[in-house]
Amino acid sequence: MSSDEHSLTVGPGGPNLLQDAYLIEKLAHFVREPVPDRVYHVKGGGAFGYFEVTADVSQWTKAAFLNQVGKRTPMLVRFSSVAGEEGYADTDRDVRGFALKFYTEEGNYDLVGNNTPVFFVRDPMKFPDFIHSQKRMPDSGLRSNNMQWDFWTLSPESAHQVTILMSDRGTPRTWRNMNGYSSDTYMWENAGGEKFWVKYHFKTEQGIQNMTDAEAKAMFGQDLDYHRRDLREAIDREHYPSWRLEMQIMPYEDAAGYRFNPFDITKVWPHKDYPTIPIGRMVLDRNPENFFAQIVQATFDVANFVPGIGPSPDRMVLGRMFAYGDSARYRIGPNYAQVPVNQPISEVHNYNKDGPMRYFHSGDQPVYAPNSYGGPKADPQRYRDPGWFVDAAEIMRTAYEAHRDDDDFVQPGTLYRQVMTPTDRDHLVGNIVWHLSQGVERFIQERAVKDYWAKVDSDLGARIAHELGLAVVAR
Repeated sequence: MSSDEHSLTVGPGGPNLLQDAYLIEKLAHFVREPVPDRVYHVKGGGAFGYFEVTADVSQWTKAAFLNQVGKRTPMLVRFSSVAGEEGYADTDRDVRGFALKFYTEEGNYDLVGNNTPVFFVRDPMKFPDFIHSQKRMPDSGLRSNNMQWDFWTLSPESAHQVTILMSDRGTPRTWRNMNGYSSDTYMWENAGGEKFWVKYHFKTEQGIQNMTDAEAKAMFGQDLDYHRRDLREAIDREHYPSWRLEMQIMPYEDAAGYRFNPFDITKVWPHKDYPTIPIGRMVLDRNPENFFAQIVQATFDVANFVPGIGPSPDRMVLGRMFAYGDSARYRIGPNYAQVPVNQPISEVHNYNKDGPMRYFHSGDQPVYAPNSYGGPKADPQRYRDPGWFVDAAEIMRTAYEAHRDDDDFVQPGTLYRQVMTPTDRDHLVGNIVWHLSQGVERFIQERAVKDYWAKVDSDLGARIAHELGLAVVAR
């Protein structure tokens, strides 16, 4: 081109010409540069690194990338906020996403979680409703605390997560200073066919640090991208953040008789029942070279397992196994796994054909199965689908079968009384009261105290009621 500044025109004062192919390409490409945002976990950042095995886990899983002490597997991590939109303040009160992609020799293994060990709902049927309640009102386009508290107080299973969210853990100081959890339960299987239920805990080696509500709000006016900038600058300084992976492992047979449903994502497994076992270490040591290509286009498909790891009866896992891949197909296209950041390091063999943005093809290999021309074949011995025994039962829509100690308020109450310090409890009350005071209708405030926080802890309910000026008798 003769100029990157001036359009092709009829004389110096004449109109632009349609034949200016460079201008047309530039404008047409410009309006097509964005891809659709994620519906949730929109605002985020990430980096590359590796996972190193530090303990022998062959007694629990045959996953190749975990079965050699000292072995390193390249990986990608994306951190995010759940409700925050692109451009939102990184320090806004929210749950933080913790999504991992392991580039193993057996294919990609994707693990999604949060910086909390529990979640707001336990059935995927309620997940879109939960996300809608955290977003914007349909008439005004404004966010609504009233909408959030209406949903939460009508969904008692959310109490554990909301207790964490309203504490200082809802405003982590940096991504480097928070833990990551699978939250969901998964299944491991060893070479002998023995199965185990597991939960992943990534413990920050930088130490947990949180902001107070006041500190987080003060950062709004200083740096909206505080967490994204902090991670990048730490890696540039070669202060590589690291996390220690510790596993909770439950024998397969324990689940049926455990005192509460172990597949309920709104509950934790007490460590006195199933202590965490250190097995590895994750280190982030390389920043993305292009944020859009390597972070925005990164996809995490919960259905991406490797031999030795599979899903559990956790309903949120089973729902996510569809939703995450479908989100990737919508945002990036049906060939999202061929985008470089999503490509596995192992060769892929399947019968998927064509579609937009197909980068690789199988040449003259057949595109159907079965065939007589040497196309790829399934390997049921190596890639046997992991599963579990289910009693013959009628198909129905129903809640989880309750175990002896299933109760939505016991664990958040224990968190408040036995884990939080007096300062933590003071901050929790202050944060809840502030949040409930921002446009929340009186009847929902009353419900939040009487039917929610007072059931978590009577003292907590009474303190919130007092601060809100409510004459509600706490349980």
